[in-house]
Amino acid sequence: MSAQPWRELLDDADRALLERARFGRRVGLGSRPALLVIDVQRYMVGPPPGSPHEYPSACGEAAERALPRIAELARAARAAGAPVVYTRNEFARDGSDIGVYGRKRDLLSTEGWCLAGSEGAQIHPDVAPEPGDLVLPKRKPSAFFGTPLVGLLIDRGVDSVVVTGGSTANCVRATAVDASSYDFRTAVVSDCVFDRFRLSHLASLFDLDRQYADVVTSDDVVAHLDSLARDRSGT
Repeated sequence: MSAQPWRELLDDADRALLERARFGRRVGLGSRPALLVIDVQRYMVGPPPGSPHEYPSACGEAAERALPRIAELARAARAAGAPVVYTRNEFARDGSDIGVYGRKRDLLSTEGWCLAGSEGAQIHPDVAPEPGDLVLPKRKPSAFFGTPLVGLLIDRGVDSVVVTGGSTANCVRATAVDASSYDFRTAVVSDCVFDRFRLSHLASLFDLDRQYADVVTSDDVVAHLDSLARDRSGT
């Protein structure tokens, strides 16, 4: 799995500009990372077997491929003593808290969307939170907006965040930009994020790697977390 799947979209002039302007330097992961699992909910991934409901926002196979890698990262993070933070995107069924987003997109009246208490709003069981993990409801793209995330990370001495989940162009991107704005070292895991549109996925990874975050693979992050776990255990 390439950490830079957008490379096929760049020509020689693009690559020269990246180098000339000194974009895309590496910031690395710190010694106190946190794992963010962004909106890995049924509505984002797809329906459970036998569900009668429509899932108009599901990312389908792209999300399903990411689930085992996200679960592996979560296990490695817990073993390393790193906080694991889930977000759950959901709106009131009457749309009273959707805000301006409701002017951009219709409120979807289906149990397969992110309505409060719906099937679609459930975190996918393949990456279900465990005791000690944090679960934060949100109503805006960024995990930092309108949530206590910054304070929780500061309280835990976090110096870097690892972003997974969906969708790449929306909530993952907004979260990663805000994480960088708060001066956390930020990594986005290329095989643990997903989108409905390949174009959006690739363009967002390129922009994030160029300006805000290190785009890395889950193998890179697991290796880092495993080393922290060994340091923690003294082995």
